[in-house]
Amino acid sequence: MPQARVIPLYSDHGKHGDHGKAVMRRPEPRVRVPVEATDGLPGARVVPCPAPAEEAPRWELDGGQVNRSGWEEQLADLLAFLRRRLTGDYGVDEFGFDPDLTDHVVMAILWPLYERWFRVDAIGLSNVPDSGGALVVANHSGTLPIDGLMTMVALRRCHPAGRHLRALGADLVFSIPMIGSMSRKVGVTLACNPDAERLLNAGELVGVWPEGFKGVGKPFRERYKLQRFGRGGFVSAAMRTGVPIIPCSIVGAEEIYPMIADLKPLARLFGLPYFPVTPLFPLFGLLGAVPLPSKWYIEFGEPIRTDRYEPADADDPMLVFNVTDQVRETIQQTLYRLLSLRRNAFIG
Repeated sequence: MPQARVIPLYSDHGKHGDHGKAVMRRPEPRVRVPVEATDGLPGARVVPCPAPAEEAPRWELDGGQVNRSGWEEQLADLLAFLRRRLTGDYGVDEFGFDPDLTDHVVMAILWPLYERWFRVDAIGLSNVPDSGGALVVANHSGTLPIDGLMTMVALRRCHPAGRHLRALGADLVFSIPMIGSMSRKVGVTLACNPDAERLLNAGELVGVWPEGFKGVGKPFRERYKLQRFGRGGFVSAAMRTGVPIIPCSIVGAEEIYPMIADLKPLARLFGLPYFPVTPLFPLFGLLGAVPLPSKWYIEFGEPIRTDRYEPADADDPMLVFNVTDQVRETIQQTLYRLLSLRRNAFIG
């Protein structure tokens, strides 16, 4: 995989042009340009991920007048959004997914975290189809499932087709007040085969993290070592619907909350699968809940086709196990490769 050098592109600040017009502009979004690999590893394309236009308004001085058209567009967009919320002029699907709220609120909040805090490089986005059903299968880590949110941002904001990722979540997610209802609104659905197959048959892009709480809550000493992938229910769903499986490898999430201990008595008291202790939490309270700014890579691998199987093959446990093991091994080897190319967990 080629290393990527970051080239910030800046417009002139206060420079006078041919007509004496002073132009003040914010820096343009960073463009990541691939550099040829020198270690013989297969190349991978780092996709430029421009910031949304509404987040980069430009102010221009023209004859002493300031043109705030960028801010006017943002304000008009905000007012239109509020009007739709007040009048009920927005759609929600049968699973509770609210794309209007997701795009205008959730993605707007998560984007700075994605671009500036974790500085995510999305690799191999061309392996994710522009349309039709597909199943994204990723490793899970980080004490809190922020990796799932960052994967959703990568596919919505950086994929050429701007696809929504319909994540599959555990029962616990929907039992937490407010979190459960908000999860439904951003497209998360219960991790069960019937719901997954309905979404895939409808042409949706579905995301699953088969390690579950075993992955997201594992101790820091076991970082980047995949846990068991369950019984392969996600493979069965892909086989029955004939959609491709996209292995997804995420590096960087392990370092945001390094879990050094698990207070099991407190976990049982609160009905949680684990109660983490990190170098900063709970010692520093809410401040300790701020994720560390690790450098992230999210790589989408080559699709694994399932359309050559018959739907009845989904009931063959050995075949399902073999495909599950293939997906797991692909993700694990990609993690090792990405880690070997990373210079530092917080620099990249």
